[in-house]
Amino acid sequence: MRRSALVLGLLLTLACRPERSGLAAGEPLPARRSRLAVAETLRGGETEGFALALAPRAFRFPADHGPHPEFRTEWWYYTGNLATREGRRFGFQLTFFRQALVAHPPERRSPWAASQVYLAHFTLTDVQARSFRSFERLERGAQGLAGAVASPFRVWVGDWASRGQGPDAPPFHLIARAPLEEPAEPGQEVAVDLELSPGKPIVAQGDRGLSRKGDLPGQATYYYSLPRLPAAGTVRDGRASYPVSGLAWMDREWGTSSLGSDQVGWDWFSLQLDDGRDLMLYRLRQRDGGTAPASAGTLIAQDGASRPLRIAPGTIEPLGSWTSPRSAARYPAAFHLRLPAEGLDLTVRPLLADQELDTSFLYWEGAVEVTGSVGGRGYVELTGYSHGDTREAER
Repeated sequence: MRRSALVLGLLLTLACRPERSGLAAGEPLPARRSRLAVAETLRGGETEGFALALAPRAFRFPADHGPHPEFRTEWWYYTGNLATREGRRFGFQLTFFRQALVAHPPERRSPWAASQVYLAHFTLTDVQARSFRSFERLERGAQGLAGAVASPFRVWVGDWASRGQGPDAPPFHLIARAPLEEPAEPGQEVAVDLELSPGKPIVAQGDRGLSRKGDLPGQATYYYSLPRLPAAGTVRDGRASYPVSGLAWMDREWGTSSLGSDQVGWDWFSLQLDDGRDLMLYRLRQRDGGTAPASAGTLIAQDGASRPLRIAPGTIEPLGSWTSPRSAARYPAAFHLRLPAEGLDLTVRPLLADQELDTSFLYWEGAVEVTGSVGGRGYVELTGYSHGDTREAER
């Protein structure tokens, strides 16, 4: 049986079982020993009946902040680097995923019946404490347990949520909290309560918002970003709360059939540079170790103007490796980014080596520091380094 069928079966089982079966509303999922591959999930599954991302489209707001149920998959991605006045640094990720179970759901009388499931990931990196914590929640899109609406904008899984505060959504109010497991003392939790203010204008990624991931029609997503959102609020790690401020990044994508059969994963970068520019890059890695032609990027100027970038050989080079003590997956320890035409020669290193999510999906996503021709901070996401595919981390 294909792994995509197993993924769909898992989502269907968890989404449709009744409350008394053990998945309480708002309860974090337990960590799983049998984890799923992000790339396989995006690559697999049936496409019949779903819309495909085929051509550029004009984004419309606030509608496009909301859900697109005609497509199989979409996500709302928030990441950011924060600090206290004294310089204590934190990174956070709060991500919401929507997955359609069927293209044309049958009529069902049960109020628990759902054609959509929502998954959320929440992480906090506490640099001074050398700690990284990750949490996961999964709910059916029924009975108000999870969902997304465009106006007023809101996406939520249990009490984890992003809410729009303006007519076109931003500023965003992010909130998530999760209790620490034993041996922590009762009442200890990890939490964020942040407001992300409007910054640069929305950036349509790829070809006017169409971000191609492969050569076949429909192997693409609709993709836009809010790359520089001033952030302020509080984070909590254990019993201590910290007032913080910094910069966040929002990514929005939706599609149906994203990846090709020869693609095993990606290295994705969102970097906010000290000179006011922002950089998004992604390298799609092939089974033979090469870089897929659809790999691309965007450079965003200080005034918000953007232009696409080509990922040439040598643009993204891994440096060293780090092996996870939990999964034995081997990830690049750092990266060298070369964009000579833009005057950029950058080294990207994680604030902590271990920022691997201990959730049902295995991937590395964490806060990074940028040095070289210009400094900066950002986030990096690494997928496809598990399930026996470690060749790229060894190069």
